[in-house]
Amino acid sequence: MKKFQKITWSLTAVVMFASISMVGCGSKDTETTATTGGSLDKDQTLNLTLKGEPSTLDMSQATDEGSFSVAGQIMEGLTRLDKDGNKVLPGVAKSWKVSADGLTYTFDLRDDAKWSNGDAVTAHDFEFAWKRTLDPNTKSQYAFMVAWIKGGQAYNESKGKAEEVAITAKDDKTLEVTLDSPKSYFLQQLAFPVYYPQNEKFVKAQGDKYGADTDKVLSNGPFKLTKWGHDQDMALVKNDTYWDKDAVKLTNINFAMVTDSGAKMNLFESGQVDSIPLVREQIELFKDSKELATKKKMTSWYVQYNQRVKALTSAKVRQALTYAIDAKAFAEVTLGNGSVEATGLTPWAVGDGQGNEYVKSLGDLINRKDNAAKAKDLLAEGLKEVGESSFPKIKFLTSDGTTSRKQAEFIQEQWRKNLGIEIELEPVPSKLRFKRSADHDFDIVESGWSPDYNDAMSYLEMWTSDSDFNESGWKNAAYDDLIKQAKAEPDPKKHTQLEQDAEKLLMKEMPIGPLNFDASKELTKSYVKDMVELSIGPDWDLKYTYISGKN
Repeated sequence: MKKFQKITWSLTAVVMFASISMVGCGSKDTETTATTGGSLDKDQTLNLTLKGEPSTLDMSQATDEGSFSVAGQIMEGLTRLDKDGNKVLPGVAKSWKVSADGLTYTFDLRDDAKWSNGDAVTAHDFEFAWKRTLDPNTKSQYAFMVAWIKGGQAYNESKGKAEEVAITAKDDKTLEVTLDSPKSYFLQQLAFPVYYPQNEKFVKAQGDKYGADTDKVLSNGPFKLTKWGHDQDMALVKNDTYWDKDAVKLTNINFAMVTDSGAKMNLFESGQVDSIPLVREQIELFKDSKELATKKKMTSWYVQYNQRVKALTSAKVRQALTYAIDAKAFAEVTLGNGSVEATGLTPWAVGDGQGNEYVKSLGDLINRKDNAAKAKDLLAEGLKEVGESSFPKIKFLTSDGTTSRKQAEFIQEQWRKNLGIEIELEPVPSKLRFKRSADHDFDIVESGWSPDYNDAMSYLEMWTSDSDFNESGWKNAAYDDLIKQAKAEPDPKKHTQLEQDAEKLLMKEMPIGPLNFDASKELTKSYVKDMVELSIGPDWDLKYTYISGKN
């Protein structure tokens, strides 16, 4: 999962970014390499934007898009994924074996895998990292992913011990892991940031500052962090201790923390950034550009209804609020980037483990076309059932970025027009919105979710009663049981059926109101080659990216 954010951006970031993006600039020289099959410019600097300040580079604590996107360039797990997020490639592990029952994995680590300080990356670094994530004192929101390892759930719930978790460094280069039940997507999961290694000596030396600043981060990936200008910019350089450094062509990556669409466009047109996503108002201007590309995202957007609000404890009220939003118009009017109306929680492109798209056999679970007409009656019935004479004063928490405001205003008007109710908008900086969501300090909030691996479970498990990501506070024992069964089911067909049964129940109870399945239209300079955009985990894999033909 990646929590998503949309925030405003200050002019200071342009000035700061302009200064770091000049690093390495000079006359245009090229060299030809066998790896790329093309010519490399002498200056191998890539300039990109982040949607805001990464919360942390401690992967036991990170939950947000910015943190994962930076970590994905400076860290590496046992495995990597191809550009589609399906094929598993070797990372720190050069090979692995799986037992006949699908429970035990034995990984053989590379001898030349090193940290940026020169230490060897060992099996102990993975054992330490994963057990640290599971440690109940860490309070990791991502512990649930690692808890699938035998003994992990019990340890995370303070019902077991760390030594009972089936993660064992047999020696420096051999790691053995046993799951509680077969998981066909476990090797995919290992590429996700929560499974990155951590150098125990370094982590303990930093204490609670680990992952919080440039000198509090250690890298084992293609790049390393050299600057973290908080709320402004970040800079990476090629990591010369990386085991596959010869495959890495970029020498510098600069990130400006920008979300204002106009500011991003100015940076792109002035050559200060090399790739940007477009908002609706910009798309028409560049519809014929050779630099424009449309990309489906595996991100689902929705509103969460907090169960602490009496009126929102009624499923009928939640249904009314969801049905009253014209989600097709929402996607077209506020985004216009190829995003489509959500028909459930799990979006397009997610596989079913049998070579098909999960949503194709699921159908439209919301059916706004027929249900919109029922919304007003459902609202009245639901309010009556919970003893409310009228709809209460409720606030809609949202980020204060341009797009977020526009979307919140659209939803506000839909509820005013179709239900006759008034909702107060509460735009706040993205970092505060994240904190308030995690603290359940909201009435209604817009949220987004991107998968941790290519399976519907990545979207569905978060709504179980004990999930840290279930910020709505909704609880349903039948739903919990379906998820538990699906997680333990090794047969792909039965596994998918249990997931779909759970999603149907979720959409009947509707603790969340799905809005859209995401897509994006992006401009990327023609001289940027082999920039892989990922749907799972980090936004990009820049290991093989290079610059060729920049003027």
